[in-house]
Amino acid sequence: MQTQIGIIGAGPAGLLLSHLLARQGINTVVLESRSRDHVENRVRAGVLEQGTVNLLKEVGLGDRLLKEGMPHHGIEIRFDNQSHRINFDEVTDGNGICIYGQQEVVKDLISARIREEGEILFEASDVELIGIESDKPAIKFSHKGEVKQLACDFIAGCDGFHGISRESIPETKRNSFSRDYPFAWLGILVEAAPSSEELIYANSETGFALHSMRSPTITRNYIQCIPDDSFEDWSNDRIWQTLHDRLEIGSDWKLEEGEILEKGITPMRSYVCETMRFGRLLLAGDAAHIVPPTGAKGMNLAISDVNYLSEAIIEWYTKGSEELIKAYPKKCLQQVWRGEHFSWYMTSLLHKFPNSTAFQQRLQRAELEYLFSSSSASKSLAENYVGYRFDQY
Repeated sequence: MQTQIGIIGAGPAGLLLSHLLARQGINTVVLESRSRDHVENRVRAGVLEQGTVNLLKEVGLGDRLLKEGMPHHGIEIRFDNQSHRINFDEVTDGNGICIYGQQEVVKDLISARIREEGEILFEASDVELIGIESDKPAIKFSHKGEVKQLACDFIAGCDGFHGISRESIPETKRNSFSRDYPFAWLGILVEAAPSSEELIYANSETGFALHSMRSPTITRNYIQCIPDDSFEDWSNDRIWQTLHDRLEIGSDWKLEEGEILEKGITPMRSYVCETMRFGRLLLAGDAAHIVPPTGAKGMNLAISDVNYLSEAIIEWYTKGSEELIKAYPKKCLQQVWRGEHFSWYMTSLLHKFPNSTAFQQRLQRAELEYLFSSSSASKSLAENYVGYRFDQY
């Protein structure tokens, strides 16, 4: 088998890269270890920044997004029985966010690639990267009982934090940074109409909580928990009581309950591998960096990576220039570290840290009180939340 770009991973990053390159006549093959049904239905991120929405519309992927997506123009933060709304419209020149689940983006991308006869091989296993430091890299894999080898000009590693791509770079050659947080999120998917028109973040005496949504009939709620917690530790009654206690602040607002469709526990971690280019291997998305979900940056940073990566690959084929390929990591990392900082800021601002001192608790309170009282602080949070232009750097 042979193609121009071998892409590992059929998440938003890998599929969008394939779509963008196909628009310029560049051939790709996408390898995915899971089934199509699995990747189209796994519930992940749901907040699209303005830049992500704009890009998807520009490349012909906006039809369902515009019909079913839920535009939001602010978020609410609750603390100490107070509520503060961050109004995006007032401070970001009309930019906002759109609630549209990652699985919906993936469905749109898969449909587009199949419609255009793009090649996606689901349930590809035993993936191995060969010759990534040469000018003739290849991907060895098994598919439908056969061992195959895909020759290509470049390999795009879009296979997530636990994928094979980053691990194929020798550890001594990887420049990486990480931080683990002393808590996790217990998330539930609920069959119930959203209780609010916008996301509600709460810093309560007993910990963080978030009320979010995925559609007009499905909500997504999160609770700060201990990393070692299991589902057995959290009965449905305990989940609902904790959400009520943390989100309701004595006003008339009440959280709507419903059938819990799904539960999941997400560890909180920051990680960046700055070695996003190694020979003919190029990393994008979670394969190179992950963020705590508090700042809603994960999928948006992946889309930003792919925007830059597609430009670099297109220039390589159309002009024979490696300039953008060489500049790819630096360009991405400016966005990545800004997203990492904002995610760290939101996580530090809104969670209860075990063993924090009284001094540290007072610092957190001071930061929240400043945010509630300062238009400049609100503007800074809003600008970071709605995201950055892809051409900003």
